[in-house]
Amino acid sequence: MTSTSVFPALAPYGWDSAWADAFTPYDAQGLLPGRVVRVDRGQCDVVTADGVVRADTAFVTPHDPMRVVCTGDWVAVEPAGNPRYVRTYLPRRTAFVRSTSSKRSEGQILAANVDHAIVAVSLAAELDLGRIERFLALAWESGAQPVVVLSKADLVPDAVTLAYLVQDVETTAPGVPVLTASATRGEGLDVLSAAVGGGTSVLLGQSGAGKSTLANALLGEDVLEVQAARDVDGKGRHTTTTRNLLALPGGGVLIDTPGLRGVGLWDAEVGVGQVFSEIEELSERCRFHDCAHESEPGCAVRSAVDAGELPVRRLESYRKLMRENQWIVAKTDARLRAEIKKDWKRKGAQGRAAMEAKRGRWR
Repeated sequence: MTSTSVFPALAPYGWDSAWADAFTPYDAQGLLPGRVVRVDRGQCDVVTADGVVRADTAFVTPHDPMRVVCTGDWVAVEPAGNPRYVRTYLPRRTAFVRSTSSKRSEGQILAANVDHAIVAVSLAAELDLGRIERFLALAWESGAQPVVVLSKADLVPDAVTLAYLVQDVETTAPGVPVLTASATRGEGLDVLSAAVGGGTSVLLGQSGAGKSTLANALLGEDVLEVQAARDVDGKGRHTTTTRNLLALPGGGVLIDTPGLRGVGLWDAEVGVGQVFSEIEELSERCRFHDCAHESEPGCAVRSAVDAGELPVRRLESYRKLMRENQWIVAKTDARLRAEIKKDWKRKGAQGRAAMEAKRGRWR
């Protein structure tokens, strides 16, 4: 089986020889390959060689948020039936996952088989660097290459001010392309198209970040509804309510997502380390391998902060995300919970001992 001779209609959606090889067992069962372009209430739209079909996802584990069918999945679907069913999805190459807002500590998969994660940040509001770092941690952890797009650049007419904003984000996003774009003026879109062309891109950001406007500009037509952001804070309502996979005219596909209010980490230690790569590198020079970068002697990270080489905000953000990620992982790992509890007791004992020593000097 080859990607072009058997299913040429799927090539624009990312079908290749590797996916064809993975699908071979299901081809022998008479099932059809297809890519999920939309999921809605237990059913999904799947683009196949026969066109877009509607299929039920009941056969795929429905109670685990990490194993449900999601936009971007390649699936094996029945060739006919009323209803017809998705029988399984092929092993994912990448997956963009966040923690749910529920108390059950579950991960929620937002998009699958993504090559590029476009983080849209509106310049209509003050930059929230901490939120950008959070999005980037999830993007790196997914296995995708992140790209930050500062949208609505026309609202910052002063070139010097815009350059400073870009510099701030570049400092926050080491190793990540930072682009500016104005969909209303058509500026920066050619660079963005070139950066994400030929693969699968997921468009992420808060409501009001201009995602739907960017998506329409990349698509070359008004496919997605656009709503105006509030003048007060630059935020908007959820224009997009589902995740949609759309073929781009210049090649590649785009997954548009609803605005994300909550961006909780989900087992993203590697991603956090990638976002704060300069801190990870400094940590290797610390005297203690388990240095918490607080008051330990010989801490290279604290030395960099004291020397003005590392912003205090970066270190605080790093600590916050690492603590949050550790807490999320610990909720599902009893051994790790015990280790964290033991570490808390150890630090508490050290703090009490230090306080007693001070009191002894005061007497």
